[in-house]
Amino acid sequence: MTWIAAVHGVLPPNRYPQSDLTALAARSFLPEGGDRRLLDRLHASARVDQRHLVLPLEEYTKLDGFGAANDAFVRAAVDLGVEAVAGALDQAGLAPSDVDLIMFTSVTGVAAPSIEARVAARLGMRPDVKRIPVFGLGCVAGAAGLARLHDYLRGWPSHVAVLLSVELCSLTLQRGDASPASLVASALFGDGAAAVVACGSDRPPQAGGPTVMDTRGHLYPDSEHVMGWEVRDSGFGVVLDAGVPDVVRAYLAGDVHDLLAGHGLTAGDITAWVCHPGGPKVLEAVADALDLPPGALELTWRSLAANGNLSSASVLHVLRDTLRLRPPTPGTPGLLIAMGPGFCSELVLLRW
Repeated sequence: MTWIAAVHGVLPPNRYPQSDLTALAARSFLPEGGDRRLLDRLHASARVDQRHLVLPLEEYTKLDGFGAANDAFVRAAVDLGVEAVAGALDQAGLAPSDVDLIMFTSVTGVAAPSIEARVAARLGMRPDVKRIPVFGLGCVAGAAGLARLHDYLRGWPSHVAVLLSVELCSLTLQRGDASPASLVASALFGDGAAAVVACGSDRPPQAGGPTVMDTRGHLYPDSEHVMGWEVRDSGFGVVLDAGVPDVVRAYLAGDVHDLLAGHGLTAGDITAWVCHPGGPKVLEAVADALDLPPGALELTWRSLAANGNLSSASVLHVLRDTLRLRPPTPGTPGLLIAMGPGFCSELVLLRW
């Protein structure tokens, strides 16, 4: 058993309505005087009201290549990471010196020394803290990271582990790329960070919290083309296939029902669905595949509208909102769901 002691989400200070970001996308991706109809339609249908960006709007046109964008990523990721981890530890009533393992995940920038090493140094974590930097999992990494913390804490039940996600998606957008995938990404993705503090079964947190009962991952066949990066001289070019909802409909229900059945549960027993806000079509596919009742994904839809898709950090923001705004009945089961490149899913079965 793993205790989730605290979840803390952080957003950068630059907040813009979707209309401003649509105008930025037109300037960035389309030739002057180019046809905006597809762009406008995609931005209007994204169900995103506003997003937070790590840089002021006017700074994006000054980024002159991958190096400049990645330098901005490293600077901001450390600052946001420190804020997220410090906030989560404070909520949990723990100090940086209590942390035995810190895992960092991002798919929007690279660094060596890695971000969690810089965060650990700034916060004053012990020199023997274990570190796991993870790149490449994308949107699924919030759920996968929590699952891997659970794996670690089963072996070290007296330890404290931290998951840190920082995703600065705005720094990956490629100027002049007017492909449908690029335009969809410009309509959905935002910037943000989140940290989770988890404790092993021998070290229950001061304030209690939900526990991780089980996890399940599934890598789907012949789906590498569905989502990911095309690495270019200019940086990360998004790969985002229109078939993502079809993969969700084909596989997700079987995975969920198999996991629940192993614990004598059905979908009707789940009191809160904590789902990554991958976009309107993906959320509709999740609801259809699982035959969810109306309102089951309300907090996920609200997160999408307020923040956009924060890649791996998004599902952790939804988990925080669930605990803060809609705390389920103690002792009942919940399910955390995310999907990402591979194409794959990760499920985390919780008990509130």
